[in-house]
Amino acid sequence: MLNEIVLVGGLIFVFTLLYLSFLLPSKMIGNEEDNDKENTSTKTVGRGGGGAGDGVLRELALTNGQINRMNKEEVRQKLEELHLETRGVKEVLKKRLKSYYKKEKLYPDVKLSPTPERYDFLLVIDFEATCMEENPPDFQHEIIEFPILLVNTETLIVEDQFHSYCRPTINPILTPFCTKLTGITQKMVDRAPEFPQVLEDVLDWMSSKGYGMGHSRYAVATDGPWDMCRFLYQQCLHCGIPYPRPFRKWINVKKHFANFYQTKGGTKLQEMLASLGLKFEGKPHSGRDDAVNIARIAGRLIQDGCELRVNECLNNGRVEPVVPPRAKLSVSN
Repeated sequence: MLNEIVLVGGLIFVFTLLYLSFLLPSKMIGNEEDNDKENTSTKTVGRGGGGAGDGVLRELALTNGQINRMNKEEVRQKLEELHLETRGVKEVLKKRLKSYYKKEKLYPDVKLSPTPERYDFLLVIDFEATCMEENPPDFQHEIIEFPILLVNTETLIVEDQFHSYCRPTINPILTPFCTKLTGITQKMVDRAPEFPQVLEDVLDWMSSKGYGMGHSRYAVATDGPWDMCRFLYQQCLHCGIPYPRPFRKWINVKKHFANFYQTKGGTKLQEMLASLGLKFEGKPHSGRDDAVNIARIAGRLIQDGCELRVNECLNNGRVEPVVPPRAKLSVSN
């Protein structure tokens, strides 16, 4: 009886090993295919069924794998051959090259259908506000510089700009630290209108540029959420005026930069520029100069294939993420 039990147990063990030997390789192959698809950073492409689309995805996966194995100089040389921008850290250069091949292989036959999240113009904003060297917890920041750059997303040219200083009322005298940091003097703000008038002028200027007319699509772009949730929101509360509708949602360029390039460098303004091989133009913490450099980063993201979309909004004073609908892919005729 004991021998029969041992014999049955042995047979079960052998059949189990045989089953696993057939099952596991198929699972491993499936995982490799999934990884290849993830490397392409694309979804299934409609090319008359799955066959042709799968072929494109596999080809892109192989190309991405080859780029991943290249060193920085090899990637730079390839970009130079293709007459593309060669400045930037390794992660940026590889992302640029991958985006080029992705467009080359997809766009001849496939186009992205237009969506409301695609913008004709960016309104790039960077406020400067009153400050102390060490701000106490209850310190009320007031906007003292309000710049906006109107950037054409097709040409990446700054087509126009609005700029005004604002006269603070809670702390009307600027601290020496604030003047040194921003370059804004007491005389500049003393001669400036107060914030409500500046905001009215901003909205009139935006209307004069076609905002809200329906002819073109606009999106506000900032370097992070703080300009909207900390400075503009608090300023409107202090002045007793409604928060302006055009600024309720925006493109956080910093977040797009981090997600798109995935560099090891930081996401402070000058760190992002350095990762792109660029130098800061102008004076740091000058609102207008900061906006110019934010626009340069946004322009490089667009050129490298990043689709800038609204990704943050303000809800009762709290910043919340905005998850846009996925763009639909359609076959061009």
